[in-house]
Amino acid sequence: MTILLIFHVLLVAMFTIRILLRDDFSPPARLAWFIILMLVPYAGTVIYFLFGEVDIGKRINRRHREVFDEIRASAKKFMGNQSAVAELIEPIYQPAFQYAVSINGFNPVGGNDAELMENADMTRARLVADIDAATDHVHVLYYIWLADNTGTDVAQALIRAARRGVTCRAMADGLGSRALINSALWKQMKEAGVQLAVALSFKNIIRTFLTSRIDLRNHRKITVIDGRITYCGSRNSADPEFLPKEKYGPWVDIMLRFTGPVVAQNQLLFASNWMQATGEGLERIKLVAEPVGSGFPAQAMGVGPTERKGATPQLFTALIGCAQHTLTISTPYFVPDTTLMDALCAAAHRGVSVTLIYPLVNDSWIVAAASRSYYRKLLDAGCIIHEFKGGLLHAKTLTIDGKICLVGSSNLDLRSFDLNYENNILLQDEGTTQAVHERQQDYIARSDQASRESVLAWPWYLRIWHNVVATIGPVL
Repeated sequence: MTILLIFHVLLVAMFTIRILLRDDFSPPARLAWFIILMLVPYAGTVIYFLFGEVDIGKRINRRHREVFDEIRASAKKFMGNQSAVAELIEPIYQPAFQYAVSINGFNPVGGNDAELMENADMTRARLVADIDAATDHVHVLYYIWLADNTGTDVAQALIRAARRGVTCRAMADGLGSRALINSALWKQMKEAGVQLAVALSFKNIIRTFLTSRIDLRNHRKITVIDGRITYCGSRNSADPEFLPKEKYGPWVDIMLRFTGPVVAQNQLLFASNWMQATGEGLERIKLVAEPVGSGFPAQAMGVGPTERKGATPQLFTALIGCAQHTLTISTPYFVPDTTLMDALCAAAHRGVSVTLIYPLVNDSWIVAAASRSYYRKLLDAGCIIHEFKGGLLHAKTLTIDGKICLVGSSNLDLRSFDLNYENNILLQDEGTTQAVHERQQDYIARSDQASRESVLAWPWYLRIWHNVVATIGPVL
C-alpha cells in the first residue's frame, strides 16, 4: 500500500510539474489538465502522454524548416512584394493582411479572379473537367478522400490524366483517408502513374506514439491544376451525403475556383506538404503566376503544428478587429480561445453587426456542448447566432463589410488552432465577398435564430453540462 501511494504521488507530481513548466499553455488549458489529473490520475496521465503535448517531433520540425528555407530561397517572387499590403489593401484592413503575411511570408498578390461553386455537383463537375483539360500537372491534397461518387470521379480523372502524360501528385491524410489509402482505387491510381503520398502516415505507429501525437492531422483541401487554377474551401473529396456520418448529412460546404497569382501560393503550400512527406525538392514543382487582367488582391496562408502557435486565432482576431460595419462567420466547430471570444464581443459592443452561423445538429457532441456554453456571453454582447437546420453546415467562411472575405479549411476551434494543418485564402474584392455573403444569407434563411430568452430557458443540468465540457475543452 505504501509503495502504491508513493507511486501515485510521484506520478501526479511529475505530470503536474510538466504542466507547470509548459510556457505555451494558456491558464484555462493548464487548469483543465489539473482537473483531469485530480479526478482520474491514472487515466489522466495516459491521456496527457498521448494528447497533452502539441509536438509533431524534432525530425518533422527540422524538415519543415528546411522546406520553407528552400521555398523562400527559390520561390520568393511568387510570395509577393513586401510593399503589397500598403499598395493593394485599403488602410483599415491592412493590419489583418499584414498579420497574415507574418504566418508564412505570403504577401497579397493582385490580378486574381474567383468563381463561387453553386453546389457539390457543380464543384465535382468543374473539378473533373479541369483535371481532364490539364496539360502539365495536377496536384491534390485532401484530409478526407472517400471512394464514393465524388472521390472515385476525382481519382478516375487523375488516372486519365496520368495515362496521357500529365504529372499527377495526390496526397491524403493518413487518418481521414485511411479507407481509400488501403483500397483498390488507391492501388489503381498508383498503377496508372499517379504519384502518391500519405500525410502524417500511421506506417510507424510506435514512433508516432513516442515522439508525437496520433491526432495531429493534415486537414487541408488543396487542388492545383497546371499552376493556373486552384480550388479552396471546405469541401473534402467526398459526396455531401458523407457516408461515414450520413445521419448528419447532407454536409453543406463551400468552394471557390481561383485563377491568378494566388494559385502559385497555394501551390507552394501543397509543395511544402509534398516535400515533407516524400523528401523531394522544390525543383520538381512547376510554378507560374499569371495575373488575370485587373483582378483583386489575395494571399494564401497555411497554419499547423509546425507553424507559430496561436497564428489562427490571432489572424481571426485581427480580421474581427478590422470590421467596421458587418462581420458574418459560418463554422461547424466553434470552441474559441479567450482572445477570439473577446474580439467577437468587442466588435459587437462597438457597433459592428456580428452574425455567427453554426449547425443545429453537430457530428461532435463535445463541440456542440462546448459551443453552447458561449451563447449567453455572445448574445449579451449583441452578437446574432443562427443554427443551421439543413444538414451539417461545414462551410468555413468569413466576410467583412462587403469587401473582405476568407475561405478555407480552418474551423474556430482548438483543434484547428493547435493541431491541424489548415489552408485558407484571404482576399479583398466586393464581387467575390458579396457572392460569399449571399451564400451566408442562404444559410441564415435555413436556420433558427438563437435568442437570449431561449438560452436562459435551458434546464440547469444542461447549462452545467455545457460549461463542464467547455472547462475541459482544452484537453479534448
